[in-house]
Amino acid sequence: MSRLTLALDIMGGDFGPHIILPAALNSLLENPNLHLILCGPIELLEAWYDKQTPDIQSRSQLSDCQQVVAMDEAPIAALRNKKDSSMRRMLNLVEQGQADGCVSAGNTGALLAMAYHVLKMLPGVHRPALISLMPTVDNGKVYLLDLGANVDCDSEVLFQYAVMGSVLAELVGKLDKPKVGLLNVGSEQNKGNERVKSTAKMLRESSSIHYIGYVEGNDIFSQKADVIVTDGFAGNIALKSCEGLTKLVINEVKKASNQNWLNRILAKIALPLLRNIYLRMNPDQYNGASLIGLRGIVVKSHGNASSEAFLYAIRQAVKEVSMQVPTRIKDKIEAVLRERH
Repeated sequence: MSRLTLALDIMGGDFGPHIILPAALNSLLENPNLHLILCGPIELLEAWYDKQTPDIQSRSQLSDCQQVVAMDEAPIAALRNKKDSSMRRMLNLVEQGQADGCVSAGNTGALLAMAYHVLKMLPGVHRPALISLMPTVDNGKVYLLDLGANVDCDSEVLFQYAVMGSVLAELVGKLDKPKVGLLNVGSEQNKGNERVKSTAKMLRESSSIHYIGYVEGNDIFSQKADVIVTDGFAGNIALKSCEGLTKLVINEVKKASNQNWLNRILAKIALPLLRNIYLRMNPDQYNGASLIGLRGIVVKSHGNASSEAFLYAIRQAVKEVSMQVPTRIKDKIEAVLRERH
């Protein structure tokens, strides 16, 4: 792979530079072709830079940004008033062609607003979507979108999500003709609201999408589909519910193991199995939701991500740059539009 440059929002997230700078260093150590532009207060960046080896310094560029977007800041206020923030600078570098992609753990709403304003949408795409991987049975994986970028979507937007999710699964997930399912309250054709039914009709009529029909919430982990499409409201709830349930089960087993001898024996048997499930569900290894549909690569890390988790997000951005994801999505959207019209 030739030289690849990413811009990082050093000040984003709950822990900012304390977890992001170590992740940046590890990404440079594992990828000799990677160059980073670190966006944040220059005094903080220089303190880190001065401790690095000549090789790391040669592949690290510092971009002074004295403003920071707070995690609870209103998106519109951040868009208007934080033009010199680390988040905005990161996006500007992508728009100007100085960076191939960018990664932030910052305020999701502000990142969406800024990315939409700075990078603009790909031709034919109405709205961006947040998409990420989730584990399934037999060590499989499924792409779920939207995870919260747009809580209310019409049928056309959901159809475009299916197209974009299919492209990402094919390129990054290396899946041939990924199976696309539409999240619904039942698998029967008469189930769901009119928006879902209309989207299903559009997907059935498209030869560009390998549409398999409706999937229910309990199908998310079944490997029935490679890509599952829904609006950001349902998608975000599904994601958070799954993470919370896994933690609950493990905590209950741990509590039971501290009670009578029979519970302790059962817990010793069950806990390793449940811990393995939790490790597969661990948000760290699936950290890095891609904001797709834009004229540039933007990866959103969890706000409370660890350094290891942020490293996963950087790796995700590297993959998307290498696969030229925006260009391939653009080509696919254009082909679908030609097919439909």
